[in-house]
Amino acid sequence: MSLDLKIEAAITLLRKIESEFSPAVFANSLGAEDMVITDLIAQAGVKIDIFSLDTGRLPAETYTLMQQTGERYPAQPIKVFFPDTAATEAFVNRSGINAFYQSVDLRKECCRIRKIEPLKRALSGKKAWITGLRREQSPTRTDLTDHEYDKDNGLDKFNPLIEWTEKEVWAYIRERGIPYNALHDRNYPSIGCAPCTRSITVGEDVRAGRWWWENPDTKECGLHIKKA
Repeated sequence: MSLDLKIEAAITLLRKIESEFSPAVFANSLGAEDMVITDLIAQAGVKIDIFSLDTGRLPAETYTLMQQTGERYPAQPIKVFFPDTAATEAFVNRSGINAFYQSVDLRKECCRIRKIEPLKRALSGKKAWITGLRREQSPTRTDLTDHEYDKDNGLDKFNPLIEWTEKEVWAYIRERGIPYNALHDRNYPSIGCAPCTRSITVGEDVRAGRWWWENPDTKECGLHIKKA
């Protein structure tokens, strides 16, 4: 399928979500894929709210992009959700400021506090949420579809770019002059919290820079994992 047809299919899906799954929200992590979806939402003129999770550990470049995005798309303001202060303080005081390096369990607990709990608040009262997941991004995402029921959060979940390639994502961004995270130009294809993200070298997997000290099969924060 050509990129033009994929764009048309994504816009059609967004309009269906607005029509049949309202209220719906788009989880914008400010990655390249999410900037494409932000632009598609603006292009389609659909009423889909946008939110982002500020973990308190994001790179400065991500905050810069958040500001640029608000200026580029004033009709689609991003609502920001933060971690619970008491839970964050308790974790850091108990386990240390960089405890996530010590074990997978501690890293996942950090992600739970900084990402999963705020996500649940962001999704409260919604019928559907939208993400920028693509199948080729990771071994943990190969079985994803463009629409599935998210049993853990109790609502439908849509992935409009599921079949897009990385090349197509960047072709869309370049052709339309869409703002993107400056770290992408420094070999950061996947960007999360600053302490948990590094640049990659030629030939590495696109998510090799995320939690690089862990096995690839465990490298998810929990936002997109189906529980057994």
